[in-house]
Amino acid sequence: MKALILSGGKGTRLRPLTHTGAKQLVPVVNKPILWYGIESIVAAGITDIGIILSPETGEEIKAKTGSGERFGAKITYILQENPDGLAHAVKIAQPFLKESPFVMYLGDNLIQDTLSEFLTQFQDKQLDSLILLRQVPDPTAFGVAKVAADGKVLGLVEKPKIPPSNLALVGVYFFSPAIHDAIARIQPSARGELEITDAIQTLIDHQKQVEACELTGWWLDTGKKDDLLEANRIILDECPLTACHGEVDDQSRITGRVKIGRGSKITNCTIRGPVIIGEDCHLDNCFIGPYSSISNRVSLVNADIEHSVVLESAKIVDIHQRIVDSVIGQRAQIKPAHPRPKALRLMVGDDSQIDLI
Repeated sequence: MKALILSGGKGTRLRPLTHTGAKQLVPVVNKPILWYGIESIVAAGITDIGIILSPETGEEIKAKTGSGERFGAKITYILQENPDGLAHAVKIAQPFLKESPFVMYLGDNLIQDTLSEFLTQFQDKQLDSLILLRQVPDPTAFGVAKVAADGKVLGLVEKPKIPPSNLALVGVYFFSPAIHDAIARIQPSARGELEITDAIQTLIDHQKQVEACELTGWWLDTGKKDDLLEANRIILDECPLTACHGEVDDQSRITGRVKIGRGSKITNCTIRGPVIIGEDCHLDNCFIGPYSSISNRVSLVNADIEHSVVLESAKIVDIHQRIVDSVIGQRAQIKPAHPRPKALRLMVGDDSQIDLI
């Protein structure tokens, strides 16, 4: 059994962050989104992993993620020159996949359910495809499935104007080698892509065994700022965070579940968890509210922040308005505002400098 993680794409919904970096490397609770998928796959016992890369962000992903040794896996990187669809990604990965069954995982998705139970069903029933589904309020924005009472998939349609159900395809799929023949039979869609929904429909049309499971836990597509913040909130709620490896002075007050990394120094701050603070951070005279993730080497001085994600080496100084619902990019700098608004809500790309006047 192998795994294929799709980590290409331009991440247009997360710009400006993704103008300078890969969306799959944006951190949730101080860990790249991509790594959650890798860890989930390895936990299911699959250690031979291919990762699809784009030319724009591939080298950054390779440098950050490495050979897979840190995860107990072997990673093979596969370049997709153009974003020509999910099925196209499988097509170019065929030399890596060969005749092995595999799980395909979209690198910007997070699911709460473990993969092991789905893998067992896929293998025990000798299926050609097992798809994962989740009920959504607006299925017109997703691939949608029509499913029989016994779990057999009757049909799929991509972003339908009139959905046959409210069951959206989650970004995790299990396939037998039969998917390669199905992909060879399909043509590009109206948007010029080889759609994985068309390939799965071809399996169904040729009487292959295609079934579905509905997730019981949460599913998060982290393609937008608010989705990213929601993922950060949910995972902070689930993490064991009570640990302090840095320095906290006597004037600081810490309540709730808070994790502070090595080399970080906290002076005259109030921190209300759940909060994670990375390594080598400097926080002085700050309020850090719930559901905040502060990455490594961040400097916060005279600042209030909550329900936000601050990336590596960002610097926020003398901002007395509370920063809420924000994502602050790597090495970004934010300076004082006059006159003072009640609160700031920001989406700041890497290496930015913002002077509030």
